[in-house]
Amino acid sequence: MISPRAALAVIGGSGFYQMEGITEVEELRVTTPFGDPSDVIVIGTLEGTRTAFLPRHGRGHRLLPAEVPARANIWALKSLGIGHIISISAVGSLREELAPGHLVLPDQLIDRTWGRPSTFFGRGLVAHVGFAEPFCPALRAAAAGCAREAGATTHFGGTYVVMEGPAFSSRAESVLHRSWGADLIGMTALPEAKLAREAEICYATVACVTDYDCWHENEAHVTVEMVIANLQRNVETSKQLVRLLAGRLPARDCACAGALGSAIMTDPALVPIPVIEDLAPIVGRYLSPRQEIARG
Repeated sequence: MISPRAALAVIGGSGFYQMEGITEVEELRVTTPFGDPSDVIVIGTLEGTRTAFLPRHGRGHRLLPAEVPARANIWALKSLGIGHIISISAVGSLREELAPGHLVLPDQLIDRTWGRPSTFFGRGLVAHVGFAEPFCPALRAAAAGCAREAGATTHFGGTYVVMEGPAFSSRAESVLHRSWGADLIGMTALPEAKLAREAEICYATVACVTDYDCWHENEAHVTVEMVIANLQRNVETSKQLVRLLAGRLPARDCACAGALGSAIMTDPALVPIPVIEDLAPIVGRYLSPRQEIARG
């Protein structure tokens, strides 16, 4: 069993590890079979809950969306015993009513990324987790309530298109995504959400709307300056949301907590021992290197 170092993790931009009211702060460097995480992991006590903070793109925003070491990030957080992850993400809006400055708790994803490692499995171990509901319903609902209490205009539900980037959309792509019924566009919710599900961690995204992408005829097209300015306006609201959520995490009685229970297809006797050892924080409930004795 993993001895928990923290219960909640926040993956997002810079500033969250500098939140007011955090006590007993420590920095951890975690080594993983998938390389180094995006940065050191900062852990502190917030509203009585040990909470971890990880800047997705590294301090100073050094990593492209496709360069974010998502497997290392999620493995590291799982190894610390994390049960809940809140992702704070900047997104573009594909709907008039989702205005810059609003927060959205999406419930669906469309994957338009390519080439990003999106699973812990392979190398002789096959698993297929359910992903019909990409975000934890209980954590989404709790985060939405905290967002409203923090004073944010909050929307519950929506479909988030994850594009490869790093360039923003063409106008034709933006119109296409709107025709699909999508509501938001961003670059980072995947593969994070898939990996969190494989790791049996409750995961939800707080999408901070910063722009109207490039479909809106009466609004300026998205720029880096626009994204940064609007995201900075949301920092204090997001901090308050996290502070409230830390004190009222939902129980882990959802499907996320047992996602691997019926997902592993490979005969345990055939799984390579090094793979089991590498994935010990992920699969330790179901597979053990001690099976090597039985194989002899």
